[in-house]
Amino acid sequence: MRENKLRCILACLLALLCLAGCGGEPNAGSQVAGEADLATPVELDTQGLTPVTGAELLDGEYDIQVESSSSMFQIQACTLTVKDGEMTAAMTMGGTGYLYVYMGSGEEAAEAEESAYIPFTENADGSHSFVVPVEALDQATSCAAFSKKKELWYDRTLVFRADGLPAQAYQTPKEQVTVQSLALEDGEYTVEVTLDGGSGRASVTSPAAVKVENGEAIVTLEWGSANYDYMVVEGEKYLPTNTQGNSTFAIPLPCFDAPVKVIADTVAMSTAHEIEYTLTFASESLQAVS
Repeated sequence: MRENKLRCILACLLALLCLAGCGGEPNAGSQVAGEADLATPVELDTQGLTPVTGAELLDGEYDIQVESSSSMFQIQACTLTVKDGEMTAAMTMGGTGYLYVYMGSGEEAAEAEESAYIPFTENADGSHSFVVPVEALDQATSCAAFSKKKELWYDRTLVFRADGLPAQAYQTPKEQVTVQSLALEDGEYTVEVTLDGGSGRASVTSPAAVKVENGEAIVTLEWGSANYDYMVVEGEKYLPTNTQGNSTFAIPLPCFDAPVKVIADTVAMSTAHEIEYTLTFASESLQAVS
């Protein structure tokens, strides 16, 4: 009788221990995903970038881009908040598969107190966001993400980009790089251009042709499709310069090395739709056309 009672007690204790380990909650015993569990990481190039700290920026909220080393940890949108020299980033994720993030390595996360984990918040549209501290922009930042399904910590690397910040975000405004500051002579050039924004599927031809005349630059921008019927740059509307082939526009190029906000109207959807993009023209890539 006593032996049966003891067996029952042991069985109950074992059941309680099993329950305590369930539910997807990370703890010191959580495992860290190994190389076999990880998708091939994306190399993030920060060469030539100078880290930007919160002390260099004015208080405010700014929309920025975030690069991720993993295709399984994509940030769809990010709002940077600067207050009293400190920065936080609200990252809206492309999926809902992570319960927590930790600003550090997976091994550090597995050994940390649960109070150090950053939980997600659910937005009105069902997407998940994480609000994380940011030490500096334009530098590689370690981040571990806890998978709801796998119950493993996954190591990620993030780069919070500063090139989306407007010039007025800085305590000491950065001098704009322009035709005048570069002392470009009248003539024809080519320049590398990068496109950000939208769904990420749009593209433009790079390098693009640039014509400098009387101290002003006009860039010929060719999109990767024929579905754009107008653009808006600095409040002015521009129509395509062609009637066949990919949509092409001749638009002003106000500055180099800083994002230029533009709007492009696409007719690829059931109804015309304006989409906001940023274009960045790299001054170091400028080549004169002989």
